[in-house]
Amino acid sequence: MGLSLGSTDALDERHLARLEKLVRRFEPALVSEHLSWCSIDGRHANDLLPLPFTREALDHVVERIERVQERLGREILVENVSTYATFEESTLAEAPFIAEVVSRSGCGLLLDVNNIWVNASNHGFDAYRYLDAIDGRTIGEIHLAGFEARDDLLVDTHGARVAPDVWSLYREAVRRFGAKPTIVEWDTELPTLEVLLEEAARADAEAGA
Repeated sequence: MGLSLGSTDALDERHLARLEKLVRRFEPALVSEHLSWCSIDGRHANDLLPLPFTREALDHVVERIERVQERLGREILVENVSTYATFEESTLAEAPFIAEVVSRSGCGLLLDVNNIWVNASNHGFDAYRYLDAIDGRTIGEIHLAGFEARDDLLVDTHGARVAPDVWSLYREAVRRFGAKPTIVEWDTELPTLEVLLEEAARADAEAGA
């Protein structure tokens, strides 16, 4: 979130320098950032704000991802985020937008399956057709998580079990793209260790591990 890839503010060079130092020190297998924005005019929001899916925005985030990768000397992954509003100016669907960002910038994709399902429900598109736009060779990691239903809106809370519909979509993603490193995110309303291990075991089973 700290890179605010979609912001029109300049990249935060101090943050990028700290990230570069951290990456070079620990050499993690993967480095990822959300495909969103969180700052405007130097003011930061503690949230992952949605992008307009336009050609202008696409060109903008591709250029910023390229600059980050050049600075870090490595490919990063970008993650699709859950959203609760859309822009009238959008001319592309979410999945083709993300796929083209990945293709043009040379980065990888962190595919959050729960976020696909949340957005499909909130914005009225087919979650399974979303997968049609994705090149499985670009996926470096998959995320799963739980959501909450609030009236007619799904909210990505990371505070519940993975929903049956999300497990089904994950199963389809594995069928199409093969097993990928997968994380079950749960960071609010933490349950017992037994529940967490059950979710992890379910992810292994669905991936055929």
